[in-house]
Amino acid sequence: MATIVAEAPGQATGHAEHEQSFLRKYIFSSDHKIIAIQFLFLTLFFLAVGGLLAMMMRYQIAWPDQPIPGGGILPESMVASGYILPEFYNALVTMHGSIMVFLAIMPMLVGVYANYLIPLQLGTHDMAFPRLNMYSFWLMVPAGIITLASFWVIGGAAGAGWTLYAPLSARPDLTGVELGQVMWLVALIFIGLSSILGSVNYITTTINMRAPGMTWFRMPLTIWALFITAILALLAMPVLSAAGIMLLFDQTLGTSFFLPEGGGQPLLWQHLFWFFGHPEVYILILPAMGFVSEILATGSRKPVFGYKAMVWAIVAIAFLGFIVWGHHMFMSGMNPTLGLSFTVSTLLIAVPSAIKTFNWMGTMWRGNLKLHTPMLFAISFVALFAIGGLSGVFMAATPVDIYIHDTYFIVAHLHYVLFGGSLFALFGAIYYWFPKMFGRMMSEKWGKVHFWTTFVLYNLVFFPMHGLGMVGMMRRIYDSTGYAHLEGIQDTNQLITVAAFGLYLTGFIFAFNFFWSIFKGKKASRNPWDATTLEWQTPSPPKHGNWDEVPVVYHGPHEYSHPDVLDKDWLAQNERPDVVSPAGGSH
Repeated sequence: MATIVAEAPGQATGHAEHEQSFLRKYIFSSDHKIIAIQFLFLTLFFLAVGGLLAMMMRYQIAWPDQPIPGGGILPESMVASGYILPEFYNALVTMHGSIMVFLAIMPMLVGVYANYLIPLQLGTHDMAFPRLNMYSFWLMVPAGIITLASFWVIGGAAGAGWTLYAPLSARPDLTGVELGQVMWLVALIFIGLSSILGSVNYITTTINMRAPGMTWFRMPLTIWALFITAILALLAMPVLSAAGIMLLFDQTLGTSFFLPEGGGQPLLWQHLFWFFGHPEVYILILPAMGFVSEILATGSRKPVFGYKAMVWAIVAIAFLGFIVWGHHMFMSGMNPTLGLSFTVSTLLIAVPSAIKTFNWMGTMWRGNLKLHTPMLFAISFVALFAIGGLSGVFMAATPVDIYIHDTYFIVAHLHYVLFGGSLFALFGAIYYWFPKMFGRMMSEKWGKVHFWTTFVLYNLVFFPMHGLGMVGMMRRIYDSTGYAHLEGIQDTNQLITVAAFGLYLTGFIFAFNFFWSIFKGKKASRNPWDATTLEWQTPSPPKHGNWDEVPVVYHGPHEYSHPDVLDKDWLAQNERPDVVSPAGGSH
């Protein structure tokens, strides 16, 4: 297959790299690897901020009759005599979800790993549009600043829930404009533009800049997942951005897109938001599936089982994800026939998801398992994603969804998919690609302490929420005491909160390991995991431009078998197959 391979100046031509200032090299960089690391530090910061907001929410739910520790340093718009105000609690719920989805998990999955891995795993020098790539990062910075600043304006941060349902989110308050809500929408527009610019870059690079021999079905599953995710983001983010602009106009210019008193349709917001929102679910999980596929294959010392089936499963999940948005709206009064079509299409997504789950199990079956920290996080992803997927089947059925809608059952499902799924895969990916990024290994001892404490505490936090939802505890509730049907569950809420505090503290174990290893970790070899994908053929960390010569690919990673799972007779009769070979040489 003929491919177009871009050559970075000063690399394939043999010219020396010109000297750059510190600002140009590390701050306003157009090098895809530096941009990925910038995204990594930014998103880890917002992961910590989003988790802190969750801790404040959990404290209020567990002990609503006690003032929050340290509440005296917060302004009166947030607390009164140390007690969290209901309005501030609504802002906590809204901003926790918004920060985790838009400023932490999504840019960490895509901004970090699409930037870092696509050029390296495809065998090219950089992204198709390096400067556009730089802009995609720097658009996230004002989005984060505006989001944090909204807590300190008059009226406080946005408090209509992270889904921002109209007309609550569209109606200005008595002063004419709800400033926190406006700032949220402005930040959302920045995030949307950043995602669109990044997606154009990822798609173009994947299509046009693969190394010679890197055919479509030789690409690693990580690249397939990131490529399909970029297509989803390119199609879905403009819809949300347009809806956000319309909502901003309702807030500031007196329009009535979503205000019924002016002839608008509040339900239109739900359709626009969830047309983005359900593909967003797969934007948040497909890259994780790609990372896990690669880590499991390396840790099992086997090729991925059913590679082509895995590729088509990714494509099927993406396609079906665009036609099931209505299952979030079963309570909106839709026609039962339409609801049935959304039920059927939602249940169909279980098929490609099951294919991937069983293929992961097939990859590990009879493998020579290496239970290092990335492998432990990848295996736990499979288990926890299965729990989240099975609970999703309940919500796909309209009669059941009507009962559990807007309860803590939904909260449990969401977090089993996004925390037990995406975040566990992200932790595994950080441990796995850290040596390539920084040239040093993270501590295995502290990595395993981080894994086991996170795994146990995570399940103590979120699994009991299924039961809370089944007894009717509402999501986004400020105080569960005083409701007859919720009597007797406060002990469970307190258990969840104590476990949540412990779960947040496990982040400090990770942070210590991460930053200590950057400076003091054991130096990494070129390929510490004995992996078979292309990035491990470069130095750790790779130099500017990645390659002296454009690599030539002879085999895909799924076509390669690790010798430690092959019998001696096979090895005696067959040469070990090459994965890649530099141009003009042999590997």
